[in-house]
Amino acid sequence: MPMPSPFINPAFMFKEMVMFNDLPAQYRDEEIDRNAFNAAFNELGLRWYWDSETYAQLLRQSAEAADRIRHYLETQQAHLLRAYDAAFLVGVIQEKASQHKTRLCVPGAMASAYFNWAETLGRELGN
Repeated sequence: MPMPSPFINPAFMFKEMVMFNDLPAQYRDEEIDRNAFNAAFNELGLRWYWDSETYAQLLRQSAEAADRIRHYLETQQAHLLRAYDAAFLVGVIQEKASQHKTRLCVPGAMASAYFNWAETLGRELGN
C-alpha cells in the first residue's frame, strides 16, 4: 500500500500560505530559515524536525546558526557525536540549509507550496 503524500491538503495549505504572508518580515525570514533547516535534515537522512517552538528556543540560545545547531546536537542528539565530529555535522547541515534557503527565497516559492516536514519523520525513503 503506498504511503500517503507528505503534502498537506489544499485547504490547510491555503491557510498556511495566508498565515505565512501575514507574518512580519522578520518572522517570515525565521520561518524560511526553519524550513530550510528541516529540508536539510530530511535530505541528510536526519530524523529531526524543528517546529516553531523548538526553533524559537534555539534562537534564544544564539543568533549564530552554527551555535544553534551545535547546541541542538549536544543536548538532543548527543549520540551522533560518538560517530561524527560536531564541526563536520554543523558544516554539512549549514551547507544544505543554505542551498534550501536559496531555493525557498525564489519569488513565490513559499507561497506556491507548503511541505509538512514533520510528516516525513519515521518514513523510509522509497516506501
